Amino acid sequence: MLDWSEPAAPSRRMPPPKVAQTAVAADQTGLGTIDRSGGRVSVDDKRMINCRADVNQLLPLKYKWAWEKYLAGCNNHWMPTEVSMQADIALWKSRDGLTEDERRAIKRNLGFFAASESLVANNIVLAIYRHLTNPECRQYLLRQSFEEAVHTHTFQYIVESLGLDEGELFNMYREVPSITDKAAWALKHTQHLDDPDFRTGTPEADQAFLRDLVAFYVIFEGMWFYTGFAQILSLGRRNKMVGIAEQYQYILRDESIHLNFGIDVINQIKIENPHLWTKAFQDEVRAMVREAAELEAAYGLDTMPRGFLGLNAALCESYMHFIANRRCAQLGLQRVFDETENPFPWMSEAMDLKKEKNFFETRVIEYQNGGALSWE
Repeated sequence: MLDWSEPAAPSRRMPPPKVAQTAVAADQTGLGTIDRSGGRVSVDDKRMINCRADVNQLLPLKYKWAWEKYLAGCNNHWMPTEVSMQADIALWKSRDGLTEDERRAIKRNLGFFAASESLVANNIVLAIYRHLTNPECRQYLLRQSFEEAVHTHTFQYIVESLGLDEGELFNMYREVPSITDKAAWALKHTQHLDDPDFRTGTPEADQAFLRDLVAFYVIFEGMWFYTGFAQILSLGRRNKMVGIAEQYQYILRDESIHLNFGIDVINQIKIENPHLWTKAFQDEVRAMVREAAELEAAYGLDTMPRGFLGLNAALCESYMHFIANRRCAQLGLQRVFDETENPFPWMSEAMDLKKEKNFFETRVIEYQNGGALSWE
């Protein structure tokens, strides 16, 4: 528990009353007592963390990029039940439609994602939203939370459509070591942030929050999802499990905005709080990225012990090194692996947010407002 009281002097001076401490915390949530004498919000008073402005006042906007990502998310709205699963059902039930290696990869893939979307959503609602004290960023977080619910709905829809064992799939994050290891690694970065007594405002606490942002935005969503995307989209390119592949492409579109939002938040916090981005902390972040890539390599080997046409664990490990270096560059850090080429250049097509498929006409149309994000 962080102590926000002033250090006690040798005299009999009493620490600040409990009510005053609570008021400071409540002010950052937006649920405190209304300051009837408060002036109007100035853009200069807005902050990503440790706000000095009323968090209930959206305008005037300071971080227009956050508002633009909120609008892009709204324009990218989709629901999994709009995607037909008939071809996938027929292929899954066919005796020789898929190899055993392909079936293993699909089930492990679904098992990882089924729980991961809930873990990310819990982190947003229970940790990030509480401590990210900017209303336009919170507006995007509300949209992201809904998208995480849609993603969880997607895996329920897939499991139900294919007639899979729901207990097996949704409990894999506790039963399959390669999945459990990743979930446990991520959760250790939020377990203390959802403590009701946790507060930002000290270098140690602020760095803990930054660490959490790196763990979930840069690593969980920005690295660990990409082996799974490559696996399913690779099958889709071979005209297998096309319904699932279509849904994964929409999830990838959402996740690309999630990642870019998280990168922008981290970099903005660095600008406003340069004292947090110490050499030691940078080294820690790079170590996190390296360790995450190693965990993902183990997951890739578990899901594809022999691989299948066009995809294997070694290629996925190389892809993860490429992604890890890319994430470091986005954070202004030195790469953690030797320079690596992207073994899956076709993934760039899947990340193109300028297009979407028309659910009702099953043809590609130009997307009007989805927002173009630069990945290279």
